[in-house]
Amino acid sequence: MKFSFIRSLRSLLLAGLLPAFAATPAFAGDDLAQIKSSGVLRIGTEGTYAPFTYHDATGELTGFDVEIGQAIAQRLGVKAQFVEGKWDGLIAGLDVNRYDAVMNEVGITDARKVKYDFSTPYIISHPVIIVRADNTTIKSFDDLKGKKASGSLTSNYSQIIRDHGAELVPVQGFDEALALLTSGRVDATVNDSLSFLDFKKHRPDVKVKIAATDSSAGAPSAMLIRKGNPQLQEAIDKALADMKADGTYIKISDKYFGKDVSR
Repeated sequence: MKFSFIRSLRSLLLAGLLPAFAATPAFAGDDLAQIKSSGVLRIGTEGTYAPFTYHDATGELTGFDVEIGQAIAQRLGVKAQFVEGKWDGLIAGLDVNRYDAVMNEVGITDARKVKYDFSTPYIISHPVIIVRADNTTIKSFDDLKGKKASGSLTSNYSQIIRDHGAELVPVQGFDEALALLTSGRVDATVNDSLSFLDFKKHRPDVKVKIAATDSSAGAPSAMLIRKGNPQLQEAIDKALADMKADGTYIKISDKYFGKDVSR
């Protein structure tokens, strides 16, 4: 009787229920359907990383990534809802469904591609070494060896610090990295060229400078999503392409950087 029951159950599964089970993974992975159903694209961001994502004088969240995210959501037919968090735990928030995507000038790396998917790149930046204005000992990335440099633990810029033999002093964001630098607690920080230019535009009084630029290492950044969501990935890529075609992208890029930063 037990064998007959199992055999009958197996027949039923193969005849009728198996197709339903086979379709389940595709449905479960279709974040686009859930986003459209809820009417909201939830985006994880730091909120402390100007000019990409930060709070203006009124306290409103703004920035290049914020406006790009809002424009993407609009083209998906939904509203953007930003969920702020510290950088070192930001990407992990995708794993527990805190949000649907991350936008925080997230660099595309092989390690991240193992677990997550990316949109097409929407910004290209270059790593720079930032030092105090009176520093004359650091002139290249090789000069970082044996020095102290600040950076976020999981940032690709911090990996550059490690790769060049410097001691990494962990921080929560760009502002804290510069605070340690100007106070003399570290010798340098490695970060994004565009972030530095924006910082100097707003704080020309702070005595820091770029000591070296790795022009050969153009670092593409993109929107990060959970792996296995081809429909969502395709929709985001189309939104980005449409934004470039209709001039929306270059308008936002000019506002923050004065040029097209997608190449």
